[in-house]
Amino acid sequence: MSGIAGFSDADLHLVQAALRERFGRQVQVEEVETEIRLHPADRELTVCPALYWKEDDCNFVVSKTGDNQFRSMFFWSIKDRFATGKEEYDNLGDCLVTTLKMQEEAAHRRAAETAGG
Repeated sequence: MSGIAGFSDADLHLVQAALRERFGRQVQVEEVETEIRLHPADRELTVCPALYWKEDDCNFVVSKTGDNQFRSMFFWSIKDRFATGKEEYDNLGDCLVTTLKMQEEAAHRRAAETAGG
């Protein structure tokens, strides 16, 4: 294990509040681990605590890479995945809000493309 502390109860409450606001209901969140290259030059992967949930056929992962350091992504499939464009956040709330907003915009674009418009 990398020694990175897991998500606190306050972090988990913040996540649930953000998800209730975005989706209008309670969302099941799983505590998982991810393997991440913390720095581009790293040869080894570091095991990091993470949160995973799936909503509206989209998968979300928020990884904790250090004290007050977070990375996120969302994806519908391995070929259809997105990051926020920011390598790392120093605030979990900012990470969540940006990720959820970007996913909502991407979902609208996907729906428009599927509808042919």
